[in-house]
Amino acid sequence: MSRIGKQPIEIPTGVTITVGDSEITVAGPKGSLNVPIQQNTKTSVEDNKAIVTRIDDEPKSRAWHGLQRALLANAVEGVSKGFEKKLEINGVGFRLSGGGRQIEMALGFSHPVKYTAPEGIDLKVEKMNITVSGIDKQKVGQTAAEIRSLKKPEPYKGKGIKYADEVLIRKAGKAGKK
Repeated sequence: MSRIGKQPIEIPTGVTITVGDSEITVAGPKGSLNVPIQQNTKTSVEDNKAIVTRIDDEPKSRAWHGLQRALLANAVEGVSKGFEKKLEINGVGFRLSGGGRQIEMALGFSHPVKYTAPEGIDLKVEKMNITVSGIDKQKVGQTAAEIRSLKKPEPYKGKGIKYADEVLIRKAGKAGKK
């Protein structure tokens, strides 16, 4: 049995899970999400717990089992608490403005870089920090990765956009002649 898949999902108060034919709807105080039902899995809700089981013991079914449970757990956490990722901008002359769904950045290019977040994602700007937040874990991570890819941190001075908890491995500069 899958170690992740066999764990029940605690449903917090205010969150409802509705199991349909092809998708599971999770609704809570922050919004609602639809999770597709993976093949060879069944989901049942009983006593404020969601339990994911699989139909057979094939290797593919075992993999789908863990995935279904993880997707459902992320949806439950998203509609109750939400997800967020923090990014930092480092560099001389780099600037950041905006908020809501659109930000504008000066990243050392000849033009300002504008980024518009997808629906359901909120961007907050504080000095040289960006906070990406939303209820869908995949969208939050993808948006943060797209913003980071606009100017990845370089290894010599650390200039660029990095995750707040990311540790950069710095390289030594040029070695002088002896």
